[in-house]
Amino acid sequence: MAKSTFLQDFKAFAMKGNVVDMAVGVIIGGAFGKIVTSVVNDIIMPPIGLLVGGVNFKDLKWVMKEATTAADGTEVAAVTLNYGNFLQQTFDFLIIAFSIFVMIKLIAKLTEKKKKEEEAAPAPAPAPAPEPSAEEKLLTEIRDLLKEKK
Repeated sequence: MAKSTFLQDFKAFAMKGNVVDMAVGVIIGGAFGKIVTSVVNDIIMPPIGLLVGGVNFKDLKWVMKEATTAADGTEVAAVTLNYGNFLQQTFDFLIIAFSIFVMIKLIAKLTEKKKKEEEAAPAPAPAPAPEPSAEEKLLTEIRDLLKEKK
């Protein structure tokens, strides 16, 4: 039995089609996520913020304890619940999820359409039977002659 090294096994795994396709998908997905985040942050949220009174959603927070100054002069940070950033991330997620849903539906439709076209296409005509060789023709004639003599 041939000895398989770790690197050979890893190379065989990494070169499988599904792994490479998945890697490409992850890279494109990351870039797509950045685009959607920019659309949400730079295009969708500013008008929504304007409609609700010029609020930047990332700045929305509930101050549970105000910032204070300790006895030694150091400042103690405020304790806040940053729900605005949560809203922002939720909008990002919903838009990304909707975009992916639309893309998957579109790909499914295109695949279905292509499949229907392939099914509707006429099947290629069967290839004609090859003509018998001269030897086969001669043997057939001999056979027929022997049948006639009986």
